[in-house]
Amino acid sequence: MILTLVTGCADATGFIALGNAFSSVMTGNMVLLGLSAGTADAALAITSGSAIASYALGVLVGSHSAGTKLEGDPVWPAAVTRTLMIELSVMAAFGVFWELTLGDRTTGQQLSLLLITAAAMGIQSSAIERFGVSGLSSTFLTGTLTRVISGISARHSLSTLLPSVQVLLALVTGACAGAFVVTHIPWLSPLLLVLPLALVVALSTRLRKADAVS
Repeated sequence: MILTLVTGCADATGFIALGNAFSSVMTGNMVLLGLSAGTADAALAITSGSAIASYALGVLVGSHSAGTKLEGDPVWPAAVTRTLMIELSVMAAFGVFWELTLGDRTTGQQLSLLLITAAAMGIQSSAIERFGVSGLSSTFLTGTLTRVISGISARHSLSTLLPSVQVLLALVTGACAGAFVVTHIPWLSPLLLVLPLALVVALSTRLRKADAVS
């Protein structure tokens, strides 16, 4: 849920302040890329296409770091924490660049910031893939929404649906917080990305230590 909160913040920040493209929603960026071709909008093509490429690069880096699910994996593999630490470093670099360019960014600087967040989201997606749980994601959640609606239609119990609902609410809450902060308190925006990530890394480290002791 915390990671999904970060996703919402990153997407809101990218869409509002960094060229009207998304940091994690690559389906949306593909649609924007198609729109740019249909409307001959070169700027939108560069923004959306570059975000997709940067996300893909992040996935490659994250996949190399996180690896794939192995027999005997603990609840929270060390590789996941290691990969999230890489994402945290990327987001910290984003924060520094954001603050240095605050107030009067060029189009190139906006694009560079978008690419950094898109790469970070790709790394995060790869980290979650390491769990090897079908449908588990903190970045692409259309399937999660579909399962919730289908579950309601099939009259599944609330306890079964609640985790997915909480993840969806975290995404919306993150987007709301990100939009408000980037609009009214822009210097604070990087903290919405860095602090939750740091919290997840800290909690996952404690979880791994607890597993080791038990």
